[in-house]
Amino acid sequence: MLKKLIGLCTFFMLLQVNAQITGTVKDQSGTPLPYVNIYTEDGAKGTTTNEEGDYELKISQTGSYHIVYQFLGYKTLKKEIQASEFPIEMDVILNPESTSLDEVTVNSGENPANRIIRKAIEKRQENAEKLEAFTADFYSRGLWRIKNVPEKILGQDVGDLGGGLDSTRSGIVYLSETISKIAFQKPDDFKEKIIASKVSGDDNGFSLNSAQEAYFSFYENTLEINSEMVSPIAEYAFNYYRYELEGTFFDDWGNMINKIRVSPKRENDRVFSGIIYIVEDLWQIYGVELRTTGQAVQVPPIEELVFIQNYKYSKKNDLYIQISQSVDFSFKIFGFGGDGRFTAVYSNYNFSPSFTEDSFGREILNFEEQANQKDSLYWQKNRPVPLTGEEISDYVRKDSIQEVRSTKKYKDSVDAKRNKFGFTDVLFGYSYTNSWKHRSFSISPPISGIGFNTVQGWNTDVTISYRQRTGENQRNYWRLFSDIDYGLSEDRFRFSGGFEKKFNNFDKAFLRITGGTAAKQINDREPIAPLLNSITTIFFERNYMKLYEKSFANIGYGVDVFPGIRLVGEFGWENRQALTNHTDHVIIDWEDREYTSNNPLEPQNFGSLPFAEHSLFKTEFSADITFGQKYMSYPDGRYNVYESKFPKLKLAWEKGFGGSESQYNFDQFKGQVKQDLGLGNKGQLSYLVNAGLFLNSNNTSLVDYQHFDGNQTRIGFGSYVGKFNLMPYYQFSTNKNYAEFHAEHDFQGWALGKLPLINKLNFNLILGAHRLVTEDRGPYSEYSIGLDNLGFGKYRFLRLDYVVSDFGGERNGAFVFGLKF
Repeated sequence: MLKKLIGLCTFFMLLQVNAQITGTVKDQSGTPLPYVNIYTEDGAKGTTTNEEGDYELKISQTGSYHIVYQFLGYKTLKKEIQASEFPIEMDVILNPESTSLDEVTVNSGENPANRIIRKAIEKRQENAEKLEAFTADFYSRGLWRIKNVPEKILGQDVGDLGGGLDSTRSGIVYLSETISKIAFQKPDDFKEKIIASKVSGDDNGFSLNSAQEAYFSFYENTLEINSEMVSPIAEYAFNYYRYELEGTFFDDWGNMINKIRVSPKRENDRVFSGIIYIVEDLWQIYGVELRTTGQAVQVPPIEELVFIQNYKYSKKNDLYIQISQSVDFSFKIFGFGGDGRFTAVYSNYNFSPSFTEDSFGREILNFEEQANQKDSLYWQKNRPVPLTGEEISDYVRKDSIQEVRSTKKYKDSVDAKRNKFGFTDVLFGYSYTNSWKHRSFSISPPISGIGFNTVQGWNTDVTISYRQRTGENQRNYWRLFSDIDYGLSEDRFRFSGGFEKKFNNFDKAFLRITGGTAAKQINDREPIAPLLNSITTIFFERNYMKLYEKSFANIGYGVDVFPGIRLVGEFGWENRQALTNHTDHVIIDWEDREYTSNNPLEPQNFGSLPFAEHSLFKTEFSADITFGQKYMSYPDGRYNVYESKFPKLKLAWEKGFGGSESQYNFDQFKGQVKQDLGLGNKGQLSYLVNAGLFLNSNNTSLVDYQHFDGNQTRIGFGSYVGKFNLMPYYQFSTNKNYAEFHAEHDFQGWALGKLPLINKLNFNLILGAHRLVTEDRGPYSEYSIGLDNLGFGKYRFLRLDYVVSDFGGERNGAFVFGLKF
């Protein structure tokens, strides 16, 4: 408590000593106004009020200054001061902006707001081009509060989230700041160098705040916020919005500002509502106060997102430039919720930068050395938005908590409590942790591994793992693991295990050595999960999973040789033995069906084997290539940023050699191309193409055939790109040349959003097409039409498709129920 008190006093002293002009901005009723822009008239110095209306304008030289106070919805105020000594305290009251419609001329009965928006749309691209290249200083702050958190969620302990929760299970769980320099050039060149980074409760942490992710331009047709959100001045905005002119006023430059209320034509479209301010004649954005919902962005737990952007006029550039932005959010799920805000402040713009070919590259973010080691004096001097009392308290409290929790004594005491062995651990698994030495040991719960299949009968799977984290921030690790599998009807134990090591977080070098004996699906794509197969087998008498026994030893190594190019090599030996059914147990006996054999080639011949026992050496080399891969460089690692501008390519060569019979040797060359293409307000198109070429493979074992991701359960999971939803698991397996094509378009509300009544349901229309062509049989095709984002309330994890398959002129159709989490 003494340390906390001293820390608080220090913070408040720093506020008084370093701040030169301080004060509070309020409205006429005395309510503090957050995020008011305050700057000297020449634009050399600027700041913003915090959530409590407090500000600090860092002026250190004496003299005469004109200070401007600007806030959307309020009259801009100019104050002249004579600064002869510091600090200066100056509280300000802002009056509401009085808007008038007297200046508006209505022609032919047209809505005056429509005229203004049309002009803004006509000038949208021209105004956007004025922002096509710039550099700036950037400050960001992220704060996330959470309220009434339960002690457990889905049976898992939540804890106090790093000390963020108080006795009411509420508090700040994330508070972070960055100061950086940014550079931008259209269409998508961006670079950010973070000069200072601060994370509450982690003095070695690096902020996740990113200037690129915080940059939202309403001059673009759409803004990517999970979905593509349509701007109120997009070229097709009149298809989505209604507009009403609430009035006009003049800013401090004498320019007339139009205050326009924006309303969605359809509530659940990918749209905003609120106010947009447009400058007459220039047709530029003066400011926005726009909000949207979790339904619109297709993230149901989010209740509301509020965007506020403030601009000021730059005479030099004849342009209103954005100087601040706040994004407020609130969420609720599982009975608890929270809110927060991300703040961005821009300053020192240069719209005539001298960019060269080397100015931008694939690295879009990096950190200055010791960026996270800046002291409180540095932050007080350079932070443009003062901290609130709540934020100061959070920094001090979490620093104290971190100091305590980083000691060996504390970690040992927590581990001693956590590591106690209880009776329920026998059933639900046990884990042991040594936090001080960054070690952990775990045994999985036998119950979670229980399943049923016709080869093993009732079976259970138990994994044992030992992990040691390494590196400065424990981002790397090595671990030992083993797997024990037992089938009751088969009366057979199988053991496997291995060692794996992650060397670093930059090139992601990774080594894995495995060996043992295991029961594996013949289709190595593992298209049916063991749990789902257990359900279909014992309740519906559909034993889709086909297993074989593999004894093996394998070593693999992967590394990013260059950002966007990852190479992986594997070498191993395998012995394969076919298995047969050992049980016909069912809970519900269906008269019109019975189990099939474990031989997918002869499902009714229960004594047959799909292949003879054999052994083989195998090696595979693959290259994952992402064209134009961009990445962020953190001091503890390199993190790729997905870009949909280019496709992803994967090339591989798989070779089987040294077989116990030479007929099992083979070569396969494989290639894959996939991409997700954002089509603005029309949704997203995803496609995937796989192709393979076999050599010397006429008598290849069924295990080494190319299998496809089929589905006979009528239940789908996740994305369907790359899957066939009605294809039998083994009917089209081949050792001949093949090619498969998959495409799916998610309209994300573009189609159904225009239909009355249906648009209130907020469903997404999805169209899909899938085709397989193999050298040894005719083409197989699937076409689908579906609805996504189904569910109730905030729980939208269902999807329903009607799928039609076509093979040899025979067509079949069925509904497929999808689950996504």
